[in-house]
Amino acid sequence: MTIDYNQLFIDGTWAAPSSADKIAVYSASTEELIGSVPAGQEADIDGAVAAARRAFDDPTGWAHWTAYERAVVLDRFADELLTRSPEFVQRISAQNGMPVRIGRKSEGLVPSMLTRYYADLIRRTPAEETRPSFITGSTLVRKEPIGVVGAIVPWNFPQSLTFFKLSPALAAGCTVVLKPSSQTVLDSMLIGEAAEAAGLPAGVLNIVPGSGRGAGMHLVNHPDVDKVAFTGSTDAGRTIAEACGRQLKQVTLELGGKSAGILLDDVDLAKAMPAMFSSTLLNQGQSCFISTRILAPRRRYAEVVDAFTMLARSLPIGDALDKSTAIGPLASAAQRDTVESYIAKGVAEGGRITTGGGRPKGLDRGWFVEPTIFADVTNDATIAREEIFGPVLAVIPYDDDADAVRIANDSDYGLGGTVWTSDVERGKDIARRVRTGSVGVNGYTMDHGAPFGGVKASGLGRELGPEGLAAYQQLKSIYVP
Repeated sequence: MTIDYNQLFIDGTWAAPSSADKIAVYSASTEELIGSVPAGQEADIDGAVAAARRAFDDPTGWAHWTAYERAVVLDRFADELLTRSPEFVQRISAQNGMPVRIGRKSEGLVPSMLTRYYADLIRRTPAEETRPSFITGSTLVRKEPIGVVGAIVPWNFPQSLTFFKLSPALAAGCTVVLKPSSQTVLDSMLIGEAAEAAGLPAGVLNIVPGSGRGAGMHLVNHPDVDKVAFTGSTDAGRTIAEACGRQLKQVTLELGGKSAGILLDDVDLAKAMPAMFSSTLLNQGQSCFISTRILAPRRRYAEVVDAFTMLARSLPIGDALDKSTAIGPLASAAQRDTVESYIAKGVAEGGRITTGGGRPKGLDRGWFVEPTIFADVTNDATIAREEIFGPVLAVIPYDDDADAVRIANDSDYGLGGTVWTSDVERGKDIARRVRTGSVGVNGYTMDHGAPFGGVKASGLGRELGPEGLAAYQQLKSIYVP
């Protein structure tokens, strides 16, 4: 039985789309058809933006409610999201191959957690501050919502990354048009159901799936959109940044990564390896922040290669809906083709595969690729330079701490990273020297109360924490003599 929608969530109701075009959704594990939603067109984006504009400009509407009033509704929204948590997880795992053991928290719990966090934050954060003037009188500094937000999210962590944007934007008083990835649309419809049940006012949240880049770029270029929040590839991010720059429109970009995991010479491998999976191969390597370049001290290189080889071989591969699965399928046939092309390139450039490199035996359906470890790789290899977005790790030797930092920083990207050591203070010192937006010492856990984002080709701006709320606010100074 498939899950099929025939309407879009626009202006607080389920509305007929402008065309009969559909987005068909297939299971990453079985390749079977599992559902469909309307394929939003430019006319649907126009309708959604118009609804969001009306809701924002309404002098008695969402943007003008008190923080407490918005927080009450956001708490109800969080309740409705949590009620639907199991269904979110099932739909996402079926669509993109994320193992349910991972999705239970990231996709099932994070949306409601973030919504409650920002509801609480606006209760505790004054919207106005009076500052004494340097000359005479005082200045009232106000934090006001930016306006209509166009939120464009990818398929790898669709709910987490949606609520990185949606929760703070709504808390700030903005209205939103959400454009989910065409590969994960069934879960986005549940957001509309939760918003409706929670009593979110009409036009405050609108959801328009679309296929290809046409709908997304129409949203980006729409003159009534005041800010764009995007997570996705660096190439697409450059295009969006260029468009927003021409319009002088605010933009937050969370883009690609090729993070380094630095294993210092004092690392206890036996103690560290259990935490390595979530830092290097999480979600089949389809995670922007993970450490896919493993930097190993030269004198312990063979030992490190062996440890990662054993880790990769130990991971159960199978259907994403199986609770025992650690490595599920890739999100699409096209993504599998891309990953396999990188594996072939790694071999052609002299890399040595110690395990993996192919499709797992016995899994004839689904878009699977074995976890693959490359040894004898230098930092100038293609597989060390470009984001693969699959279960492929390159182990690169280094000489000393300075050399490790140099190699880690020798990248176009700067999103995540890790340092592994028996001396936490030494690890923090190395972390301070790595040019990236976030670093974990002896593990990587994204703190939702702290800013997250990248440097260099990994993006602009920050999400999460109080900084994530500030990204949807603009400042106004009112001078009083």
